[in-house]
Amino acid sequence: MELKFNVAARIAKPVEEVYEAVVNPDQLSAYFTTGGAKGRIEKGATVMWDFHDFPGQFPVKVIDAVPNKKIVLEWEATQADGTPIDDPSAVYDTRMTMTFESLEDGRTLISVMEGGWTSDEAGLKASYGNCEGWTQMMCSLKAWLEHGINLREGFYK
Repeated sequence: MELKFNVAARIAKPVEEVYEAVVNPDQLSAYFTTGGAKGRIEKGATVMWDFHDFPGQFPVKVIDAVPNKKIVLEWEATQADGTPIDDPSAVYDTRMTMTFESLEDGRTLISVMEGGWTSDEAGLKASYGNCEGWTQMMCSLKAWLEHGINLREGFYK
C-alpha cells in the first residue's frame, strides 16, 4: 500500500500573493514555522525550518519551484513523534508537491500532496502527522493572508 495524502484549500487572495507567502521565509515564519524559517524557497536550495512543536530545526530540500504554479520539497522522514529514525540504514525522504491555481473569482486553490513513507505502522503514523501539519499550514495561511491572524501563536508550548 502506498502511503500518501492530498489536502487543498481556497484562499481569497491572488495566486502571486499566496505563492509569495509560502516561499518568503519572513512570511512563512509569521504564520507557520513557529521556530522560524531560513532561506527562500527556490529550485536547488536547501532551506531550514524550525517548529516549537517539532524536535529541532531541519533541512528542507527544494527539488523544484515554479513561481505561482508549483513547489516540490523533500526532507528526511521521521518517526511518528517527530524524532529522527534510529537506524541510519533505514533513513529515507518523503516528497511534498504543492500546487497553486488561480481561480476565476480571484481566489487561489492551493493543494498539497505528500508521499513516500514506508508501508508500516510507523510510516502510517508519520503520514497522519504530516497530513495534520499541512492542513494546519493551509488554515494558518488563509487566516494570515485574509485576516492578518496568526493561528499558531500560542497554540504550542
